Amino acid sequence: MKAFYALGRLQTGEMNKTEQAYAEHLDQRRMAGDIQWFKFEPMKLRLADNTFYSPDFIVLTSDGYLESHEVKGFWQDDARVKIKVAASIYPFRFIAVKVKAKKHGGGWEVEEF
Repeated sequence: MKAFYALGRLQTGEMNKTEQAYAEHLDQRRMAGDIQWFKFEPMKLRLADNTFYSPDFIVLTSDGYLESHEVKGFWQDDARVKIKVAASIYPFRFIAVKVKAKKHGGGWEVEEF
């Protein structure tokens, strides 16, 4: 039996718990000087007619590069396709992060596209 997930349950601009935890992580990195700035859901990237990708975070690195960070608890097929297409079109570094279980050391598992 296929699992069903509630989509769109949060208002635009409202973070879920995993995104809140990642925002705290980014803020710690900002205070440490690893990054200069970050913003939650600041833009939509057009992939095709009536098809958009909204990165969870845009991050400005300490050396002046923009990165798109996607926070995932799990992947749905369309989300993985969208980030791959966006990475092929736009000049950002695209990164997906997933929470690592505490029994596996905690922190964030990082995948680059």
